[in-house]
Amino acid sequence: MTMRFRTLAVALLAALAVLATAATAGAASKAGTGGVAAQATTLTVYSGRDERFVKPMFDLFTQRTGIQLQVRYGDSAALAATLLEEGRNSPADVFVSQDAGALGAVGSKLRLAVLPQKTLKKVSPRFRAPGKRWVGVSGRARVVAYNTDALRASELPTSIWGYTSPRWRGKIGVPPTNASFIAFVSAMRMRVGDDRTRDWLLALKANDVKFFTGNGPILQALARREVEVGFVNHYYLYQLKESTPSAPVANHFLTGRDPGALINVAGAGVVASSKKKAAAVRLIDFLLSKDAQRFFSRSPGRAEYPLAARVRPRVGLPPLTRIEGAKINLSALGSRLPSTLELLREVGYTR
Repeated sequence: MTMRFRTLAVALLAALAVLATAATAGAASKAGTGGVAAQATTLTVYSGRDERFVKPMFDLFTQRTGIQLQVRYGDSAALAATLLEEGRNSPADVFVSQDAGALGAVGSKLRLAVLPQKTLKKVSPRFRAPGKRWVGVSGRARVVAYNTDALRASELPTSIWGYTSPRWRGKIGVPPTNASFIAFVSAMRMRVGDDRTRDWLLALKANDVKFFTGNGPILQALARREVEVGFVNHYYLYQLKESTPSAPVANHFLTGRDPGALINVAGAGVVASSKKKAAAVRLIDFLLSKDAQRFFSRSPGRAEYPLAARVRPRVGLPPLTRIEGAKINLSALGSRLPSTLELLREVGYTR
C-alpha cells in the first residue's frame, strides 16, 4: 500500500509524467496480445511441458505484459489429476499440457472454461477441442526414428504393424511411461480396438523391445546403435542434431491412417475456477502469436509444428496436410487414459 500512495502522490505532482507512463503501459499491454489490459499481476500456470520447452516464452510474455507467472511444472497426466482433485479450489489459472489427452480429461469434467471465439479461430478445428475448452499450441508427429548406419529408409516397414516381425528382435526402443507414447496407445485402441492393440504390445515385448525413460534417451541410444529404431515424437531428432550434428539418426514418417502416424498437440486451456480469466486468455493468445509459434517450430533445436499465425514448419518437415493419421477426436484421448495405463500394466510395460 505504501508504494501505491507514493505513486499517487507523484502522480498528483507530475500529471504529465503520469500521462506519459500510461501511454507507454498502454502500448506495452497491446504488444502481441490483442490489447487486453492485464487483469492481474500474477497467473498460476500448471505446465505439463518441460521447463526448457516453454520457459523462454513464459519469460517473454512477462517481459511484454508485466504479468508475472508462477509455474508449477510436472507430468501432464499428474497435473490433470491434481486439477480434478482440487476442483473449484485449484489455485491454477492456466493448464498447459504436453498432449491433448490430459486437456481432454480436465475439459470433459468442465474444469476448463470455454475459450473466446477469437482465440479458438486461430487454430484449425482439427487441433482444438470440439467443446471449445482448449486449443492446440504446437503439433507433434509420431515417427519411427532410425539409425542411418544400420538401415536405409527403404528397409523400414510402411506400417507400425510391421515392427513385430523377427527382423526387429531386440532392435526397437519405446518409452512406455511417456505421455506421448501413452496417447499413441490410446489412439491405437480407438482406431483398431483393445484386442489388436494388446496383441501388438505383447508381440513387441516378445520381440525383446527395449524400454527407455523418454524420447530423448531413445535418440541417444539410436546414435550409439544400441537400438536400430525407436517410436518417438518427430522433434526430438532436432534436439539431438543441435548437440550432435553428425549423429546417424533420421525420422521415418508413416502415412495414411496408420496408428503410427498420429498427430498430437501440446495445448492450453483456462482453468474454470480462475478469477483471472482475461489475463489467462491473454497468455494463451500469446502462445499462439507469431513470435511464440516461430520459437516452438524454428528456433535452434526445436521443430514442433506451428498451429497458428500462418507460421510455416521447419524446412524438411512434411506439411501437416500430408500426414493423415488416425481419424480420432484428440479430446477423447483423455477418457482413455486410465484404461490405457491399466493395459500397459497388464502387458508388462509399466508397474
